[in-house]
Amino acid sequence: MTAVTTVVIVDDETLVRYGFELILGAAPDIDVVATTGDVDAVQVVREHAPDVVLLDVRMPRIDGLEVLRQLQTLPESPAVAMLTTFDTDEYVGRAMDLGAAGFLLKDTDPEGLAEYIRVLARGGVVLAPGVDRRSLFAARSSAATPPPSLSDRERAVLRLIADGASNPDIGQRLGVSTGTVKEDVRALLAAFAVPTRVQLALRAAEAGLLDG
Repeated sequence: MTAVTTVVIVDDETLVRYGFELILGAAPDIDVVATTGDVDAVQVVREHAPDVVLLDVRMPRIDGLEVLRQLQTLPESPAVAMLTTFDTDEYVGRAMDLGAAGFLLKDTDPEGLAEYIRVLARGGVVLAPGVDRRSLFAARSSAATPPPSLSDRERAVLRLIADGASNPDIGQRLGVSTGTVKEDVRALLAAFAVPTRVQLALRAAEAGLLDG
């Protein structure tokens, strides 16, 4: 039986909430358990404990970044992707530093939305395609740090981490042992000076290392 990924949508625009819920509702393995656009956003997430939260970064009644901060303190914090209207929204880069696992434009292609949710649920990152990522992340403290020199295998490991693949899955895909993958991941975390796989994937995306 296929596991069901649960989702909460937080956005002040009713049409956005309805549209995302309608699109995701067509996927048999995704269940939108709640939607809200009000000050009760954190409480709604607490009550439903979803796997994934889609969170508007700019709302008139609630601060998306503050909601994100509070969600990161939950015992089992969900994967959070920020929703934005503009592909160069400076708030998104700040959200990444606070622990968001990616961002989506509100006009994201409906055909790809369900797969983005699946990637988030398995621990990957999602970044809206076709945008200027360097402009997006320009305000981040890490933006001035040049990426390290990487081998072809390390680049492949980065791409698979960003897709949410586990160490055994990466090893199987690349034809190496799980132990070798663990060493590669440790080396990459050290090279990028980040503590988590999500932040590693985001730094790689920022540097354009996930392209191609």
